[in-house]
Amino acid sequence: MGRLTGKVAVVTGASKGMGRHFVAALVGAGMKVACLARPSDELGTLAGEFGDAVLALPCDVTSSEAVNAAIVRTAEHFGRIDVVVANAAVYHPFAFETGSDEIVRSHVDINILGVAWLVRAAIPHLRATKGQVIAISSESVNMPFPMLALYAATKAAVETLCHGLRDELRSDDIRVTVLRSGSVKGGSGGKAWSQETVAAFYKKIVETGHAAMTGEGATPESMAEALLSVIGLPSDIGVDLIEVRAAQVGMPEGAKAVEG
Repeated sequence: MGRLTGKVAVVTGASKGMGRHFVAALVGAGMKVACLARPSDELGTLAGEFGDAVLALPCDVTSSEAVNAAIVRTAEHFGRIDVVVANAAVYHPFAFETGSDEIVRSHVDINILGVAWLVRAAIPHLRATKGQVIAISSESVNMPFPMLALYAATKAAVETLCHGLRDELRSDDIRVTVLRSGSVKGGSGGKAWSQETVAAFYKKIVETGHAAMTGEGATPESMAEALLSVIGLPSDIGVDLIEVRAAQVGMPEGAKAVEG
């Protein structure tokens, strides 16, 4: 991955979960990384872990002004932007009938508009470096999970956005890729779920067969390797979509308890 040394990436949702593993992989490949996330203890520890290779920027991706400011700050600090990784997303199961206005709006604001604000702000910088957009999607686009119907819909919207932007930005030598992720172990999304939500969700996906379809979760390190593989390809190759799913037969940890 020597060709990545000295390049600069922006990663949203960078403070924890898969985003933090992306940061570790990018830094390990010699890149500088601007880490965007809402203020938290986890965000505050990034500099201690990765040193000058990272710039931790508190940022609410639902705010276009905040994203614009973070992109400007990144370019000022590192001098360039080569890659943006649109990773930030809310992933919260709920029965659609009883979904609150707040939870519905948060999915749209974070999962769709957060990507739109990031890419829009980054385009001038990516044009200068002939850079890349990587949007993280989900296997649920092809097999929407019960209680995650809106989440799947937002990821489908992001994929459609990327398909259009790919042709729109091709003449600027900006490559646009969708990385469609399958189940990953140790994700941070479920930490905010209530016990009732956890029980209802895993019971439902065992009942419908989705738990078995998704398989045993892959490691986050492996998913980060997939990201590096895409970013590290020669500049005359564009990857429209890469779907990286768990290879092992099985099911997510929470579903195993239901199967009992």
